[in-house]
Amino acid sequence: MADERLKLGEKTRRRVLGDAHVDRSLANATAFDKPFIDFITGGVWASVWGRPNLTPRERSLITIALLAGLGHHEELAIHIRATRNTGASEEDVREALLHVAAYAGAPAGNSAIVLARRVYGEMKAAAPEAPNKKAPKRMAKGKKP
Repeated sequence: MADERLKLGEKTRRRVLGDAHVDRSLANATAFDKPFIDFITGGVWASVWGRPNLTPRERSLITIALLAGLGHHEELAIHIRATRNTGASEEDVREALLHVAAYAGAPAGNSAIVLARRVYGEMKAAAPEAPNKKAPKRMAKGKKP
């Protein structure tokens, strides 16, 4: 059962974050952080992102808003980059960050807007990267990623 959750979690993580990100993460794993990687792979990527009730786009926007509201900027940047695989547009992210400003405070929203602008600028300046081939397009509600 645990192996199946890890397989589903890794598949989902790759679909959202891309093979390059996951490969880097696994290549840099140590005995110290491997249990944490397994925890988030099974507990977050399989048990939360792998659920069928929300689309990857919806999960992406919820994640971005939560990370922005909590001030977790490193993870926020990762998930903004992942929007190329989840179907969330820049406009979607902007709207989510407006909600962050309204409900978590203007400083949190402002920091997130500044970070998102920087990340989108970096993404545009980099060689155009095709979306992860395994990434779903916009999926119908209730479909598994």
